[in-house]
Amino acid sequence: MENKQENCTCRSSACRANKLVFYGFIIIALILLLVFTIPKYFTGDVTSSGTQISGDIEKIELIHFHATSQCSSCIAVGKLAEETVNTYFANELKSGKITFQHLNVELPENYELAEKYGSAGASLWIGAYYKDGKFSKEENVNVWYKINNKEDYMNYLKGVIESKLSGN
Repeated sequence: MENKQENCTCRSSACRANKLVFYGFIIIALILLLVFTIPKYFTGDVTSSGTQISGDIEKIELIHFHATSQCSSCIAVGKLAEETVNTYFANELKSGKITFQHLNVELPENYELAEKYGSAGASLWIGAYYKDGKFSKEENVNVWYKINNKEDYMNYLKGVIESKLSGN
């Protein structure tokens, strides 16, 4: 006599029920994942790279201060900073959560902002505006050491900006 074993082709009702339960759990897990992650991207609480934005942060301001006459290093600091922000924080730029600008410190109309940050020449500053009205500023001198390696520069500055956005 030949032993006929089924290769679990789901002809039995118990096997079909087990598969339905398994697929049901998968579908529920996917729905929960979507419900709890996707809305954060639409409310502006998470950057496009996945960093949670602190509820205390109102706005991050990056300013590349420069003089009228710039050397190649000064130009590189500004171009790479702008490219970093445009690449990794496009949504935050659109929403106004992050702003970026090149600012000539020698022009009279820029004197007040340069004075606020304490910039007298070529530099990259990051200002954080908090919802409680506080303001903090920080000059980032480390970018100058990274201008010869675009990937290193961009990854470094991205990390600095994400840290600021998360409230650190």
